[in-house]
Amino acid sequence: MLTERQRHILSAIVDDYIRSAEPIGSRSISKRGNVGFSPATIRNEMSDLEEMGFLEQPHTSAGRIPSNKGYRYYVDHLITYGQLPTNEIDVLKRFFTGKMQEMESVVQQAAMILSQLTPYTSIVLSPEMHSTTLKHLQIVPLNDRTAVAIIVTNTGQVENKTVTIPEGIPMQEIERFVNLLNARMKNVPLLHFKSKLYTEIAAELSSFAAGYEELLGMLDQVIDQGEEERIFLGGTTNILTQPEFKDVDKVKSILDLLSETPKLLRLFDDAEADGGIQVRIGTENKLEAFNDCSLITASYSVAGHHLGTIGILGPTRMDYAKVIKLLDHLSKDMTHLMERWYR
Repeated sequence: MLTERQRHILSAIVDDYIRSAEPIGSRSISKRGNVGFSPATIRNEMSDLEEMGFLEQPHTSAGRIPSNKGYRYYVDHLITYGQLPTNEIDVLKRFFTGKMQEMESVVQQAAMILSQLTPYTSIVLSPEMHSTTLKHLQIVPLNDRTAVAIIVTNTGQVENKTVTIPEGIPMQEIERFVNLLNARMKNVPLLHFKSKLYTEIAAELSSFAAGYEELLGMLDQVIDQGEEERIFLGGTTNILTQPEFKDVDKVKSILDLLSETPKLLRLFDDAEADGGIQVRIGTENKLEAFNDCSLITASYSVAGHHLGTIGILGPTRMDYAKVIKLLDHLSKDMTHLMERWYR
């Protein structure tokens, strides 16, 4: 347990270090109008806070900086939230009142906006495969052997894929095939599309010409059953502007990891289960390359069902209050947008 004075001093140190990125000394804290303690008193308390593991003292400086434990205590017990600046709220309002037809566009824009409103890197996961369902399928022939398959999902996403038409099957049979799929497979999650197709729908397809198995093969070219989520990044080079990351090797390991989708997804494994705003500081992150970073995430959902995740990655010396407030605001707006979209 920290005394009220220790809490006050720790909060002042974290706030000042977030702003300055320089070790904080007792004299600079004593000059703050809201502290009211002498430099000697502050110095003694800082020494005790360091002994308890809340502060660290870089060997090149007489000042202290917060440790991961100090940041964690600050986020859990000391942080105070102000209002977002009016101009930033206006940016978010314009984003959500704009007309965007595709989910992918929404997610890309969200990542870009976060990277503009903060000096950090934004990571946005689009709605997961199990939440994306078929709205409409169309197959447009280009010639006797080639066609374009057009898939429209409930999220507004449109996929175009070129497919090979099975030899010997007339176009009217393909049209019957597509009509059946649109009638029976609408609103089926793409993740379960193939399993439903080969079980419940296969018997009906057998009434087609002998080439119905070839038609199923053609559809295999169209529906991708992979579960890989789409990750959109914004401000990946923002990390280069942070004084903590002047070490080229350290920055390279972070940038390399940001380009590896499967590994990056590990950072979000718990987001769905935990819900709400999650703050992972330093070594609380699962990947060693991010041990000097903090990751703050928020989920967006529909009717309590997790759809995707918004995250901001930055140094442990992050403006936690602003980022948490911003993510809370954006995730709620994303949830409202999804609820309108999924009706």
